[in-house]
Amino acid sequence: MAEIGVHPRSLPGLPEEHAAIAVWNSEDWFYEDFVVGDKIRSIRRTIAEGESMLFNSLVMDHHPYVSDREFAEKEGVFGKRLVAGAMVFSYGLGLAATNCLNSFSYGYDRLRFIKPVFIGDTIYTIRENLSKRPHDAKMGKLRVSYSVYKDGGELALYAEHLLTALYRDPSKFAEDVARGRKGGRDG
Repeated sequence: MAEIGVHPRSLPGLPEEHAAIAVWNSEDWFYEDFVVGDKIRSIRRTIAEGESMLFNSLVMDHHPYVSDREFAEKEGVFGKRLVAGAMVFSYGLGLAATNCLNSFSYGYDRLRFIKPVFIGDTIYTIRENLSKRPHDAKMGKLRVSYSVYKDGGELALYAEHLLTALYRDPSKFAEDVARGRKGGRDG
């Protein structure tokens, strides 16, 4: 397994002694470093009313279930205000984001809002490496899942993230790429 936060990465304009220090919350993982089945768990995060309303305003989501307490409590199906699903998705991914400097987002699949998340709920995320395969001459493709739980372990959201990651040694994958043995279900 690759070690988190131990790989320094030089940046233009930094003094040499600063560039030799590993960047917090970032990795230089290459495709070869991702191990199918590896999991990480995030810290927990309680969602407050103010940040929920700010998110709603920023994305122009003023549905009564997320922005009108009286409606949500008196007429809503859940009896209280929801946190917008887009916010739960964003927070859930952000909680487990590792800022890998050699990988790039390719898209998302299978996004499901399984249980409602309410203002005041605490969430955490478990990220799992599901699959990997050669993609092209420079990068392989990865599929990872994000399972976002409400405190107590109740699954609230599930999504799969497709991403590409640079090969450390592209020559090891040249034959598979040339033969078109990409496999997988995500094209």
